[in-house]
Amino acid sequence: MKLMRALALAAFSLAPALAMAADIDGSRLSVLWGVPFAGVLLSIALLPLVAPHFWHHHFGKVTAAWALAFLLPFAAVFGPGLAAAGFVHALVAEYLPFVILLTALFTVAGGIYIRGNLHGSALLNTGLLAIGAVLASFMGTTGASMLLIRPLIRANDGRKHITHVVVFFIFVVSNAGGSLTPLGDPPLFLGFLKGVDFFWTFQHIWPETLFIVIVLLVLFFGLDAWFWRRADERLAADPTPDTARETFGFDGKVNFLLLAVVVGLVLMSGIWKSQVQWEVMGTVIGLPGLVRDAGLILVTLVSLALTPGQVHEDNQFSWGPMQEVAKLFAGIFLTIIPVIAMLKAGVHGPFGAIVSAVTRPDGSPDPAMYFWASGLLSSFLDNAPTYLVFFNTAGGDALTLMTTHAATLAAISAGSVFMGANTYIGNAPNLMVKAIAEDRGVPMPSFFGYMLWSVGILMPLFVIITFIWLR
Repeated sequence: MKLMRALALAAFSLAPALAMAADIDGSRLSVLWGVPFAGVLLSIALLPLVAPHFWHHHFGKVTAAWALAFLLPFAAVFGPGLAAAGFVHALVAEYLPFVILLTALFTVAGGIYIRGNLHGSALLNTGLLAIGAVLASFMGTTGASMLLIRPLIRANDGRKHITHVVVFFIFVVSNAGGSLTPLGDPPLFLGFLKGVDFFWTFQHIWPETLFIVIVLLVLFFGLDAWFWRRADERLAADPTPDTARETFGFDGKVNFLLLAVVVGLVLMSGIWKSQVQWEVMGTVIGLPGLVRDAGLILVTLVSLALTPGQVHEDNQFSWGPMQEVAKLFAGIFLTIIPVIAMLKAGVHGPFGAIVSAVTRPDGSPDPAMYFWASGLLSSFLDNAPTYLVFFNTAGGDALTLMTTHAATLAAISAGSVFMGANTYIGNAPNLMVKAIAEDRGVPMPSFFGYMLWSVGILMPLFVIITFIWLR
């Protein structure tokens, strides 16, 4: 991880002593501190279009440059202690747990090969998306995405039109399907850590989830069936004799057990309470989190050791997609620091208008506005801290939010999860699925091209959800 080593060297060179630093006061910041974050987003959106060769070989360097463009000036203005403390918090409390979990899920799911006569018809594709939607709430959107995206692409290998298959997969499996339990998506897991009951989201937003998943599956089936009925499409998709004779089954079955261990470790870290903790430059590191991360690293190593090489070869497993996500999100997690701080400042910060917009004239929360505010910001910011910002804006008391303001908590939960599908960076699995698809030769839309799909298909559904459930 050359990117993280470079940033770590820069940060710790700014802090000769491991001094504690207070939280960043977002009310003191100018919106100009958000420029590096905007630079990262625009780089991801535009450089693959205008300079694809340069981006492919240097995206890590570009991301590191934007991160340093925030970190070094921030240290000069507010002091090296605060800059180093912010870096350590982003690294230890957010980035490393995030990347460790993604790596474990990526490795374990990549060690499972689904073989058989997977014939990419509209019915099979819709069925795989439906299965993925169910799995996403119990093994996470990342786990479900990594498990099913490879066999889905392989089933459609010979087809002329496959881009829409991957786009709808991101909509359904990588996002909407993970909205029912804390295991499904990081925002809901953070809510669980804050005291929200494990089955609360299932009880309160299952109608919205069922609606959006079913509508997306129906739309997908209609579109895919239209393509499938074309003679040249079906002829290209006919299986080879070897594929036709292959019996359905799973290789690398040990990874199913390891997947259960991953889920158990994540759940354990939310349930287990321990007074044992350490503090590094103002960031508290608890024993449950350390045990979880150590366990996930062990699971990754065990999976690599026990998975037969042939399984990885059949899956065309490579570290390229994981490296891309790790490097890009390193820059995102660092440059997002001032943006989140400004949002946390509430009405007294530069983004006070956004916070004010979610409150009605009588002072009560407006669920519809919470849905759109948390959702649209989650489309471009990391949806986990965005969830926390609006969770705290709504009062921050889990018991009150689960009862008196249940509609508001449901709106924050649904917005943070559903609208993560609006952009490639709205949720980590989106970018991973895109990278895997492109690695397999699937022509994926550009950043803005993908948004044409999401705006055209998802936004009308979000409007319907608002009028039916959030008025």
